Amino acid sequence: MARYPFRRLQSELAELIASLPADSRLPSEPNLARQLGVSRATLREAMRSFEGQGLIRRRQGVGTFVVGKVPIIESGLEVLESIETLAQRIGLSVSMGDLHIEQLPADEESSVALGVSPGTGLTRVRRVIYTDSRPVAFLVDMLPENVLTIAHLQTGFTGSVLDLLLRRGTPKLVKSRTEIRAVGASPEVARALQIQRGDVLLHFVAYLYAISGVVVDYSYSYFLPGYFRFHVVRRVG
Repeated sequence: MARYPFRRLQSELAELIASLPADSRLPSEPNLARQLGVSRATLREAMRSFEGQGLIRRRQGVGTFVVGKVPIIESGLEVLESIETLAQRIGLSVSMGDLHIEQLPADEESSVALGVSPGTGLTRVRRVIYTDSRPVAFLVDMLPENVLTIAHLQTGFTGSVLDLLLRRGTPKLVKSRTEIRAVGASPEVARALQIQRGDVLLHFVAYLYAISGVVVDYSYSYFLPGYFRFHVVRRVG
């Protein structure tokens, strides 16, 4: 694909999006491709970049909508904090939806991650985090049942396993190791975040350690790039 025509397409799309009020529905993909004189595949690639910025919202089978001013949750990665804590700092309201809590035996992946025997009872917590009625993050935590049970989550849980453990005070938490990469949304995650399958997301895989050196929480999280900005402050060596 030639870069100049693609940049021109992005410019024309940007002008169209900027000219419309929030919640406006864009023309259908075939009509918009015809209007802009490009293929649907080319248009789809350009649209993904705007959705990644949080400027539009595509819903499978419904359409593509213009988003108003995007609230951005920004954080350094040197200190582990929950989305709720980060949002509270900037006065942004967040809420939890689509909560699924279940007990299941540890499979090979989770047993290795948590350092437990296969078949060990785990508590898995899956939920979607919303801001301004928009799903912006899909979070999954897996913890041994001796650390967290379903009963612990039945009252007062608002979405952050980290905050729950910190309030409880046990086990004593000391650090987290996190792997970060960009991934395409799987069908499950795309449905949860109301985006298209394959759309690019920020993917965090984290291991939360107790003072004993044991991993007490194995989690993987998916964030819409346009709503989150992470940075790292590094010392010059």
